[in-house]
Amino acid sequence: MNNEKKHIVISGTYSSGKTTTTKALSIATGIPMINALSAREILTFLYPGLRFQDMNMTELLALGLYRFKERIKAEESLITKQSDFISDGSVLNEWIYGTIRTKIGINHGASWYQQFIKFFLGINANKFMKKYFKGYGTVVNKYAKDTYTDIIHLPIEFKMDPDGHRPVSEKYRKMSDKEIFMAYKNLNFPVHIIGGTQKERVNKIIKQLDLPQVISTEQALDEANDKIKKSCEMVSQKIINQYHKPTFIEKIKILSHF
Repeated sequence: MNNEKKHIVISGTYSSGKTTTTKALSIATGIPMINALSAREILTFLYPGLRFQDMNMTELLALGLYRFKERIKAEESLITKQSDFISDGSVLNEWIYGTIRTKIGINHGASWYQQFIKFFLGINANKFMKKYFKGYGTVVNKYAKDTYTDIIHLPIEFKMDPDGHRPVSEKYRKMSDKEIFMAYKNLNFPVHIIGGTQKERVNKIIKQLDLPQVISTEQALDEANDKIKKSCEMVSQKIINQYHKPTFIEKIKILSHF
């Protein structure tokens, strides 16, 4: 890696404002943004018609690994070109999201009885999953240490997006926020905690990292919000169109697989 290049991570958990901040910062500075597919986009073609809260561990792993592959592909492309980049999250996100599911349940956004059943179904499998994520963690932590240069962590300041497609509990959200932050600290990264409005965040990051600015923050945010809105509407509509209410047999299948 070229140490003169900035490989910036905008860190944080669900609905912390990562995507908006990352996209606006990229537009404002002219630094390329890592344009990896979102988990919701991957869901529409990997498991069309399935909801996040109904996925079993195998399906969730496949989703996370596909996104990991997409992120590595996008980052390595810019690294090869010796380019700066700004990444929406990092390789640590999917790993940490998975480790927390082994602690509080794989379908924590589902109904209480579904969580209760999955807890007992997963008692034995969970032991293996914890070992798996330990090995997964070794890989992603090494990659993060070798690749990223600057970590900006966005604390939880906004309410969770009520779009219905990210059914995670507040407990999960708070745990993952803490775990993501500590993962970077454990790698001895100087982590910059940046809060405030989206405008304040972008301005603070530009100042903190001494980044160039090619257009105003206000214009960058307007463009970013417009692009994100269009993308979210398109993906959300695709998810809605693909979804069908599960039959009784399908419900049993969902409940009986960890």
